[in-house]
Amino acid sequence: MSAKLKPAKAPAAAVDWRQVVSLVQCSRAMDALEETTLVPGKKIFYQFSARGHDMAQVMLGLHLTHPKDAICGYYRSRPILLSLGVSLEDAMGSAMGRAGGYSDGRDIGVVFNYPNAHGASALPMCGGVGAQYTPTAGYAQAIEYHTRVLHDTAYDGAISVVLGGDASVATNGFWSALTIATTLQLPMLFYVEDNGYGISVPGALQTPGANIAKNLGAFSGLKIFDGDGADPEQAATLTREAVAHVRGRRGPALLRLVVPRLEGHSFQDTQAYKSKETIGDEWTRDPLPKLKAHVVPSQLSESDWDAIETETKERVLRASQIADQRPVAEPSSVTRFVFDEGEMQTEGGLHNTGYIAPRSTDEAKAEGARINMITAIRRTLDHELSVNPRVLVFGEDVGPKGGVHGVTLGMQEKHGVERVFDTSLSEEGIIGRAVGMAIAGLMPVPEIQFRKYAEPACEQISDCGSMRWRTNNRFAAPMVVRMPVGFFKCGDPWHSQTNEVQFVHTPGWRVAAPSPGGARRSHLRPMVIPHSLPGEGSPDRRTCRGDAAHFLPQLA
Repeated sequence: MSAKLKPAKAPAAAVDWRQVVSLVQCSRAMDALEETTLVPGKKIFYQFSARGHDMAQVMLGLHLTHPKDAICGYYRSRPILLSLGVSLEDAMGSAMGRAGGYSDGRDIGVVFNYPNAHGASALPMCGGVGAQYTPTAGYAQAIEYHTRVLHDTAYDGAISVVLGGDASVATNGFWSALTIATTLQLPMLFYVEDNGYGISVPGALQTPGANIAKNLGAFSGLKIFDGDGADPEQAATLTREAVAHVRGRRGPALLRLVVPRLEGHSFQDTQAYKSKETIGDEWTRDPLPKLKAHVVPSQLSESDWDAIETETKERVLRASQIADQRPVAEPSSVTRFVFDEGEMQTEGGLHNTGYIAPRSTDEAKAEGARINMITAIRRTLDHELSVNPRVLVFGEDVGPKGGVHGVTLGMQEKHGVERVFDTSLSEEGIIGRAVGMAIAGLMPVPEIQFRKYAEPACEQISDCGSMRWRTNNRFAAPMVVRMPVGFFKCGDPWHSQTNEVQFVHTPGWRVAAPSPGGARRSHLRPMVIPHSLPGEGSPDRRTCRGDAAHFLPQLA
């Protein structure tokens, strides 16, 4: 799905150094207050310092001003969140687990989300390392779809940015997203903050030679930027060039910046695995004094620097006091928003696009010939593709072949390669990209060929199902996942498993297993379908609000 678009205007070259200084000082003040007061006072129980990562992140965030830009970070990504405009009270209150904030006390404060009407939104991140990559790729693909197929000019020039540490480049999600972004030439920026350690494991055990940028130098379709994230001028230049490359629709890019991790992995981490010499060397690379040397006196006076430092410390302290006055979340509300409860989520699903599902009756028509299960599914998918331009059907072999079960036969020819398409062989990539698409207002219908092959996608399935709940209804990613179970032709452990009950117990998913009917096949048992599936055009307004649904069709 390579872009054929007019290049977007590159961002301005000038850096607002005063703003950079203010945001970096703010991040430092938050870290210091948490470490010296809030964690010892048991106001916060899970703290991650961003020292060393902060300056480069802030510079990246200040480039993400397009209303349809999106980022997905990880647990050391608070500085970029500050640069997007999140309130200090929400940031501090979320870390304290108070009501409101990112999750209404349902998630640890370093796992954030941020629906942003004035710039880049922060997609709901997950606690699992590497889980952020494929949803961000899906959002990037949705940018292309909105622009090229739906002709929605609101997405012109938008980009998708994913943040990850050096350890995350060893994960399945990283490689799957890299394959998606490069084969489709998506507007996606991979931002790797290389501090040399994944908790205690050195980078040489994550990627050969401990430099993912060097290793990917020959990766087709990927532009590489590599440098020092602690050097203000170099970090600013590389960040500007990387964002301009992606925003100019010249393909995806990877920006690797080497940064020091100046504290442990988390507050509890004593870094006993590092020598005193290593820790001392890291502190000599602290970007804050380097930033000061760069801007004083050329951009700011010494008194300006001191005034910004004092003012940010006061703002952070006030914000923490306000956050501390917030109540804890009401315990009786803890089960709210596992599913849609009638209040529209802020981002995600069809409702934000203005799509209204056509109404239909609950009564089946008696006339007509009996058809088998595959024909019924094919007709349903064909109908949904016909009435809703935001429906996309994809998976392994669903294109020209028509699926290994023949369910999508002829659909790509009828509806086009943008809407019915094959994917690389990565179940995590299939479901992960569906998550990003759904957040961007599309209705993805991904296929997993057999239940057993869903194992690599289980993290994405679980994260998707909990999204509405853990963001307190700020985000949802509705989709319909199709997969057959109990394939009767084989009997082997790779195609015939019927352990769909695992998904019944996964929060946020509705499981439907339609029966082909009758006692002709006793192993295909009928099951009640308690709710309509998103996109079926039923009178149930979940078609717009977007509860995740899990469709498990038995083969006839």
